[in-house]
Amino acid sequence: MERSIVLLAHNIRSLWNVGSFFRTADAFGVAKLYLTGYTGLPPRREISKTALGADEWIPWEYREDPKEVITELREKGWNIVALEITEDAQDIAKYSPPEKVCLLVGHEVTGVPKDLLSLCDDRVQIPMQGKKESLNVAVAAGIALHHFRATSS
Repeated sequence: MERSIVLLAHNIRSLWNVGSFFRTADAFGVAKLYLTGYTGLPPRREISKTALGADEWIPWEYREDPKEVITELREKGWNIVALEITEDAQDIAKYSPPEKVCLLVGHEVTGVPKDLLSLCDDRVQIPMQGKKESLNVAVAAGIALHHFRATSS
């Protein structure tokens, strides 16, 4: 059975990152994109420019409170996986995603808030080889979504 994936993007400042989420969601067969907090919403020129039209067909929904989305998804059998640098985060290359997975990404600088991390089933991180500790959030989400799709059962 093919893995079902949704993406939850919380408090994303950059409209270009939001547009990239739409385009990346299309590339990796994401079933739905949830935009929460103060994340920018279509229609916006900046989003459309990077989405290259994907914002017209990828299912998406805005919800102010990401906790409501997480609760509803969990009740429907989804596992919530935060992409975040934490002490207990697993190397994404060694992570086996569940059949129904919601990838949670957060603010470009401050990441996923602790109150949301506490609601997650798992935490994963991308090991870095250079001097920087992290990647751009849209790039990191793309890497994680590729891994989730590539390891489909």
